[in-house]
Amino acid sequence: MEQRRPTIYDIAKFAGVSHMTVSRYLTFNGARTRAVPRERIRRAIAELDYRPNLAARALRTNRTGRLAIVFPAGNAISSIHMLTGATEAATDAGYHIDAITLAGSSDERSARVLELAEAGLFEGLLALTPLAADRQAQIASRVPVVVGAEYDDEMRGIGDLADASPVGEIIETLAGLGHRSFLHIAGDRAYTTVRSREQAFLETVHRLDLESGGVVGGDWNGESGRRAILDLPDNTPVTAVIAANDVLAAAAIYAALERGWRVPEDLSVSGWDNSPVGEWLPPTLTSVKIDYEELGRRSMAKLLANMRGEAEPTYSNPVASVVWRKSTGPAPLRADEEPQELTRPAQ
Repeated sequence: MEQRRPTIYDIAKFAGVSHMTVSRYLTFNGARTRAVPRERIRRAIAELDYRPNLAARALRTNRTGRLAIVFPAGNAISSIHMLTGATEAATDAGYHIDAITLAGSSDERSARVLELAEAGLFEGLLALTPLAADRQAQIASRVPVVVGAEYDDEMRGIGDLADASPVGEIIETLAGLGHRSFLHIAGDRAYTTVRSREQAFLETVHRLDLESGGVVGGDWNGESGRRAILDLPDNTPVTAVIAANDVLAAAAIYAALERGWRVPEDLSVSGWDNSPVGEWLPPTLTSVKIDYEELGRRSMAKLLANMRGEAEPTYSNPVASVVWRKSTGPAPLRADEEPQELTRPAQ
């Protein structure tokens, strides 16, 4: 026989308070309950393993105190960091989060999100994936929704994640240190982020009237990064390599050492993703850090503003920043040149 679910009356009896005190505690998350009864109720809830009936609460108050974050199935670790940031922002505002991973096509996921909106369990929905246009209006008519999509259907970065402006910053800084010929090692071009970084590379090289040593690669295989360097001619003018991620950058450094080139004295190399191992490579790897938790906080802030009928917050500071380390430095000296030092921006 299924055990009876505890009620607020059970909590009240266990804590030695009235059921109205328990109700007030649950409604305001303890904020309007005096310290002594608040602690008694907290212990009673834990001891009896009480879980509120959200559907019933919604019928009574139109509030459940819960928000849902939905994103497509995939293996992007960054989405976990975004979830952390969004959850922190929601918790600070007094809400609980349900994280829901949805599989299937965009239409199938959108239909499922509509079901969630109609269930009455959530006061707002944050979708970190695109929704079908015809479904989005239906969902919004039932519950506040924000599509803070930073991933496409295949969990590939889009939106703010596709901001490639740090590529321009790296090239500009290295150009100021005498570098004139740059090589770009691209990743899988199915990713918007990869295409954005390649475009930023080409545009910056053209804008600064620099020389492009080409764009090579096209996948995430480290061997592509290695071959990119090994295939350069002995008399190559390339002195700086911009890799689409840290694996390709590390492979490029490995190949440079194979050729007897010093990094950064003969060749400067930068990556992207700020992988933890980059901090320990010899030399340590210049890379680009994405603040995924901040992305999550910003997306949640938009949802909370939507729920309150307020204007969405705007931000001027980017979520991507260059982390300067020892794999980049001045261009190799010609006989008539004076040494230069790399001025690393404060982190």
